Amino acid sequence: MSTSIKRIGTIDGIRGWSLFGILLANLLIFQYGIFGKDEIGYFNLSSTNLGFYYFTKIFIEGAFMPIFTFIFGYSLILMKKSLERKQLKVKWHLFRRSIILIGLGLLHSIFLWEGDILFVYGIMGICLLPFVMRKPKTILIWVVLLFSLITAVSLVDSGEDFELTSEAKMTSYLNETMTIYSAGTYSEIKDHRLNKDPLELGSAEATLMLLLLPFLLSPMFLFGMYAAKMKWFLNPIKDKRKYLTGLLILIPIGLLLKSTPYLFDEINLEMLGGIVLPIGYICLFAFAYSKLPRTLTFFENVGKLSLTNYIMQTVICTFIFYGYGFGLFARLGVAAGVALGAVIFTCQIVVSTLYLKYFKQGPLEKLMRVGVYLRLRSAK
Repeated sequence: MSTSIKRIGTIDGIRGWSLFGILLANLLIFQYGIFGKDEIGYFNLSSTNLGFYYFTKIFIEGAFMPIFTFIFGYSLILMKKSLERKQLKVKWHLFRRSIILIGLGLLHSIFLWEGDILFVYGIMGICLLPFVMRKPKTILIWVVLLFSLITAVSLVDSGEDFELTSEAKMTSYLNETMTIYSAGTYSEIKDHRLNKDPLELGSAEATLMLLLLPFLLSPMFLFGMYAAKMKWFLNPIKDKRKYLTGLLILIPIGLLLKSTPYLFDEINLEMLGGIVLPIGYICLFAFAYSKLPRTLTFFENVGKLSLTNYIMQTVICTFIFYGYGFGLFARLGVAAGVALGAVIFTCQIVVSTLYLKYFKQGPLEKLMRVGVYLRLRSAK
């Protein structure tokens, strides 16, 4: 019994920790827009803010979302085992869960913010259904195959630079975004978010990108499923040497790969670094958890309410940065944004800890459970 609790605690802790990294990465989007964050020269940052920007791009962006993806795949197998114990139809319940995520993702992206991940997770949940009942060996083969494919693409196209829009069109879009997001009404910001797009993509290019998306995202989802089937993180204390080895090897390599586009003109292995670094970070948290399980319990509390906390991050940050709130879009700076992220996440730790003293599930977690199981249960 104790082992099971510790295993779940580790997974909830990693999930909560990844939400902190996701918040710090998303603050670039909240502050500068989903396209503006990669056109940072437009905003004339100070040297301090530029330093924090590159730190965020290398150490955080593209590193914590894959961790959340890994945990999503892990949780699919945990839920599958739970459904089997209850003698319920596994794939039908998982399908309903995915449909709810798709619905929440659409609502999130239409009415709140363009950086939603729930819609994609819902789609991927459906795509992963054929793997739920597969043997660990089969899943591992797919993981290795897809990781190898991504590595090959990174190596072959590392020096390529694809222009998806013209400089003039991007500048015009950023000018309009600056004005509307910082001073516009909710309706004006929503209209801009849904109807303005600086990219010059034809229908064929857009379709190709959509078709490639599942192949790019699948490896970490499947890797999480494999880890759950192999019962990883069941006993962090027993495996702490493995985690130590993993973090000491993978984190430096991952950071070097993530740094290549900023160090070299013709080499870009950032995509590969976005695979290696997250695994190193997972090893880091698992090792830290083996040493300080009680100290890191606060990450578990955030992780248990991950869906609610994720949406609340959007509500809080859009109000801070958009015109219908404080209107600090592109004004706060990256360094202050990192500090703001730490404050917001600390508040979420406190609120989540207090909330879980009275309730077992968050509001959105409760909604998800009702939708999946089609029955009401007390959350207390």
